[in-house]
Amino acid sequence: MFAILKKEINTFFASPIGYLVIGVFLLLNGLFLWVFKGQFNIFENGTASLSSFFLLAPWILIFLVPAVTMRSFSDEKKQGTLELLITKPLSYFQIVLGKYLGAFVLILLALMPTLLYTYAISQLGSTENNLDLGSTIGSYFGLLFLASAYTAIGVFSSTLSDNQIVTFIIAVFICFFMYFGFEGLSNYSVFGDLIYMENLGMSAHYNSMSKGIIDTRDLIYFISISVAFLIFTKLRIQKK
Repeated sequence: MFAILKKEINTFFASPIGYLVIGVFLLLNGLFLWVFKGQFNIFENGTASLSSFFLLAPWILIFLVPAVTMRSFSDEKKQGTLELLITKPLSYFQIVLGKYLGAFVLILLALMPTLLYTYAISQLGSTENNLDLGSTIGSYFGLLFLASAYTAIGVFSSTLSDNQIVTFIIAVFICFFMYFGFEGLSNYSVFGDLIYMENLGMSAHYNSMSKGIIDTRDLIYFISISVAFLIFTKLRIQKK
């Protein structure tokens, strides 16, 4: 498993993919938070808070994570190396886990530089170091668990086709639906008796963790989503 993990990370940084993913994520966040005028601009909000970043990041990750994971298994299938990979002395789940962790590590590397925002915001307030660390830490935990679920969905999507563009589109659609779809459905009057449907979506659990409250129900939800899609991936590979 660790050999596959190492291979995935080396592949990302042996090509422009790794650097491009990290660069695009930081560039988009930086532009929306500090340059472009709008609801996400920290200076226009007038409060020393990272709430804009934690509102924006999930939407950027919806596109960024599938861009990272779209080649996980689709590239192996296209090049005909999937059968060779399966013959290795590894279980199906170890292969899947190696691919998953390789992509997740890259997403973590993209998130790490954003910790500098915490210091910047704490210095911008009328009183220095008045940043709400509780909600900030909770939001970062929520973002990590959200990214892990996105990554599991992306890896699963890469088993559905040997075309990377197709797997990218599928992953974006599933991630979008899992994040916002249930909340959107719950807002329609026809689903009035299913108002709690939004609790099935990632958005509700992510927003709960963003308040600084680490609830075991939210943790179990994200872990369950990640494990479920990893099992689906394993079954797809086993079927192949």
